[in-house]
Amino acid sequence: MKPFCLEVRGDYACFTRPEMKVERVSYDLITPSAARAVFEAILWKPAIRWRITRIEVLQPVRWTSVRRNEVGAVASSRNALTAMNEGHGELALYIEEERQQRASLILRDVAYRLHADMEMVGEDARANPNKYIAMFNRRAAAGQCVNQPYLGCREFAAAFRAVELLADGQGGWRVGPDEPSALDDWSPDLGWMLYDMDFAAGSAPQPRFFRAQVQRGVLDLSRVEVRG
Repeated sequence: MKPFCLEVRGDYACFTRPEMKVERVSYDLITPSAARAVFEAILWKPAIRWRITRIEVLQPVRWTSVRRNEVGAVASSRNALTAMNEGHGELALYIEEERQQRASLILRDVAYRLHADMEMVGEDARANPNKYIAMFNRRAAAGQCVNQPYLGCREFAAAFRAVELLADGQGGWRVGPDEPSALDDWSPDLGWMLYDMDFAAGSAPQPRFFRAQVQRGVLDLSRVEVRG
């Protein structure tokens, strides 16, 4: 199956490192799970799963520091259950009482080219994927989405466009000559990065990590070793 490709851009992005407990600090580039969420924002169906295979960094990594007001609490599930059973209850959160100021180290002026495969899962694993392929291509070409894609935090909206891939004559795929190139002079070893959450445990999903080694602006995810 021909892979799918999107170019995404945004003024700001924050792919938060899980080891930072209080202040948000972003990874140097988009995580595979955040990239997957961009594809799911355009098309999500129970029968399909997106697998990110390649991330290309198109803009130099730039940082900025911001301080934001955040709500430091969530609505109580116990209060919600009481309200459902009794027909009344206290469900509100008062911002003035729960407000917290937190600093964040985030990315700015980001641009990535995301490559992904569409996989059929569950009982539909052997089904014909053509209708989903056509649906995604139509939506991506028209700029349509189920919900607005974002770059790590919902307030950091992402603009996207479909990128047409061309056969390279060797059984692979490449972008056209008019597409921007990845950062040829950027090849850092970023250490351990969040790959995705493992939801096999049900109510207690476990994080999974991989060693992120960028080569000439490209993070190849086709052969990474993922650890829990």
